Amino acid sequence: MDQACEGDLRTMKYDILQIIGAAAMVVFTQGAIRLLVDHRNTGLLGWLGAGFGGTLAAHGLLVAVGVLLTGWSHTRAKALGRRG
Repeated sequence: MDQACEGDLRTMKYDILQIIGAAAMVVFTQGAIRLLVDHRNTGLLGWLGAGFGGTLAAHGLLVAVGVLLTGWSHTRAKALGRRG
């Protein structure tokens, strides 16, 4: 494999991580909003059995993880010259 292709594959992982982080942020933000509107609708995290407060805290934590993952991967891609 030539060096240019290796560089593209190396930086592509940050693009994929950025997409995963953004998707997690969107899904769990939507879940938190849904939970605030209907306290019984726990959505994806219903299996936790943590009640309203625990489920809302878990949604908040997962939103924060999505934000951090998106920001970190964007910064890494930018440092490698992948972003303008």
